[in-house]
Amino acid sequence: MTTGKVPPVATCDLFDTFKDAARFVLPGLRDFGAVTRFAGPVVTVKCFEDNSRVKELLATPGQGRVLVVDGAGSLRCALMGDMIAASAVKNGWAGVVIWGCVRDVGELATLNLGIKALGSIPRASTRRDQGLVDVPVELPGAMVKPGDFLFADEDGIVLLTPEQAAGLK
Repeated sequence: MTTGKVPPVATCDLFDTFKDAARFVLPGLRDFGAVTRFAGPVVTVKCFEDNSRVKELLATPGQGRVLVVDGAGSLRCALMGDMIAASAVKNGWAGVVIWGCVRDVGELATLNLGIKALGSIPRASTRRDQGLVDVPVELPGAMVKPGDFLFADEDGIVLLTPEQAAGLK
C-alpha cells in the first residue's frame, strides 16, 4: 500500500490486529462530510488560524490521500469551508482531518469527502501565507508523520506506519 485509493478498514479491527503498535487519536473530532469511513496516506499541514496551505494543497491532485491539519485546536476560526472542500473532492482527496474548525456545515455534509474536525464556526481564517507542509504534527493522543496511513470511521482514527499498512490485505 503506497498511493492511490486505500480501502477503509474498521478502526476497531486495526486496533485489535496491531494493539499498542497502532496509534490512535483521542475522542473529540466530529464527522462533517458525507463520507464517514475513509483511509489513505497522510499529507500534513501545521498552521494557526491561517488556511493558506490547506487551500493550496487541496487544489492539487489528492490521489486518495488524507490531509491532516494541526490547527493547534483553535476554535476561533474555520480552516476549511465548502469551496475548499469542494476542491478536495474535485481533486481526488479521500479525507481531511482538522484539529480545529470548519464552516459551511450544511454544504460539507453533502460532499463525497471524509471530514473530521473539532467543531464549526462561521468565522473564516485570515490568509497570511503561513503554515508548514509535510512536517510531523500532533493530534490529541497521536503524533502524525507524512506518509503514515490514516484510517477513520465512526469509532475514531487509527494511524499506521507505511510498513504496518503494507501488511494489510
